[in-house]
Amino acid sequence: MEVSAHEQDRRTASVVRVSGPLVEVDGLDAPAVADVVAVGADQALGELVGLDGSIATVQMYESTSGIRPGAEVDSSRQPLSVPLGPGLLGGIFDGLLRPLPQGPAFLGVGWGRPSLGPARTWHVTPEVADGDELDPGTVLASVEETEAVTHRILVPPGVQGRVDRLVEEGDYGTDEVLASIGGHELTLTQWWPVRQARPIEHRLRSDVPLRTGQRVVDLMFPIARGSTAAVPGGFGAGKTVLLQQIAKWCDAEVIVYVGCGERGNEMADLLEDFPELEDPRTGRSLLERTVIIVNTSNMPVMAREASIYSGITVAEYYRDMGYDAVVIADSTSRWAQALREFATRTGELPAEEGYPAGLASALADFYERAGRVTTLGGQEASATIIGAVSPPGGDKTEPVTSHTQRFVRGFWSLDADLAAARHYPAVSWKESFSRDAATLGRWYVDHGDDHWPQRRARLMHLLGEADELQSMVQLIGRQALPDHERITLLGARLIREGVLQQNALNDNDAYSSRDKERALVGAVLAVHDRAADLVDEGVPASAIEEVDLGPVLRVRERAASDDIEPIEQARDTVLERLEEQA
Repeated sequence: MEVSAHEQDRRTASVVRVSGPLVEVDGLDAPAVADVVAVGADQALGELVGLDGSIATVQMYESTSGIRPGAEVDSSRQPLSVPLGPGLLGGIFDGLLRPLPQGPAFLGVGWGRPSLGPARTWHVTPEVADGDELDPGTVLASVEETEAVTHRILVPPGVQGRVDRLVEEGDYGTDEVLASIGGHELTLTQWWPVRQARPIEHRLRSDVPLRTGQRVVDLMFPIARGSTAAVPGGFGAGKTVLLQQIAKWCDAEVIVYVGCGERGNEMADLLEDFPELEDPRTGRSLLERTVIIVNTSNMPVMAREASIYSGITVAEYYRDMGYDAVVIADSTSRWAQALREFATRTGELPAEEGYPAGLASALADFYERAGRVTTLGGQEASATIIGAVSPPGGDKTEPVTSHTQRFVRGFWSLDADLAAARHYPAVSWKESFSRDAATLGRWYVDHGDDHWPQRRARLMHLLGEADELQSMVQLIGRQALPDHERITLLGARLIREGVLQQNALNDNDAYSSRDKERALVGAVLAVHDRAADLVDEGVPASAIEEVDLGPVLRVRERAASDDIEPIEQARDTVLERLEEQA
């Protein structure tokens, strides 16, 4: 019997050397860098990363325990690809998008193993008819994946033509053929290489705000849908809580949370807490519109590197359905460390602090996959990337932070001093920036909020003036400052404690609507302006400083997001107290 080249390759390719996570293989037929291979009886997965004559070097995605010289090796002749289809939402996966225990599973571990858990069927409703001419991106059928999200089965990129065969509405498994289009048989799932961006019709300008419900972000350092942001901060600065708040409250339809290289206990806490978070849209579990990808620091380094790409690929997939998706990567520093470890093993010349010379390019390529786009199906949608950065020792001049700062549109730098003072979110107004602020300011003006840019500018100006005065205060004391400068410090305190602070554990304060945000800012500025006027009229600053400002400072926790009346009452109460000093 004639033996195919692929079967012959499977017999002859074998391991010649194992060195930690690196495996050297001899005998692969037509090997290519980035091909995925399966090694040994357990079919452990790895990626071909180097060639030297007939010897191919493979970096394993999984443990090499039990692999020995002579073990058979099979090549897929394809780069790392993941299946995309119903079952992603609500699932918990590893860096290769394989389901972890108790997550919905249509994938196996390695090759040839049965999927974890029982096979699942989905109720499919066709959206086209036999004989229709379809283009890439057309909605072929729909599946109610969760109560929050309808899964749209799309004609894949590169496939177009006449519908030759189409199933009737009913329940189907993930591998059953739903339709035949132009000679291509389509199922509920499609495979896509994670390091290749999914195609779009064209990019749109990112000029629509992504509301996060966090005042310091939405007001001071806003981000647009399809934009990018980084959250650098040292241990204990509150990165994880801020990112979870954004995941819960932002106005995106789909959240992809990538735990990349974090400590196992932190991810265990997240996996325990996340299913209990209530989705404010549906009142059900937030997990129903979330995909969680977990790759802790003790997992193989190559899978950690792949997890970031798996996350953005999933986000692009839901973007192509017409949804606004957000990728939260925690943290990109661990991903960069995986790149450094991998580069060291393969003999690349190191650059700054041992990171590979291509670190900046890798970061740029990742963040470039964000965007607000017109999909192949003609819908406007977006994929937004928010990446946490964990600089060692809080040093924000290290390579990952400094390179990331060049490529992102928003930079929400967390301040250790603010965190130590229990000021959360600990976003520094001195070190943070938003390159989207001017564009989004025009959006707010066009949508009825004419004074949004002026409010933001006033807050930034007051905070900046107060920061400049702090060095003088440390030298000569507050009492020695002129009265109008003391009122500036008072105004900055009102902004910090009455607007920018936000209590994630308080039901009223965890989320802030546009109306509440506007009312709080209006209240603190009204109090500051009246205090400044009184100083101009001759009232000493010391008398104003003795006025109880508590109602304005505490009202953020008393007023619900849709109720501004308590805020107006608190403002009026404090203004009346100020008038008593006139």
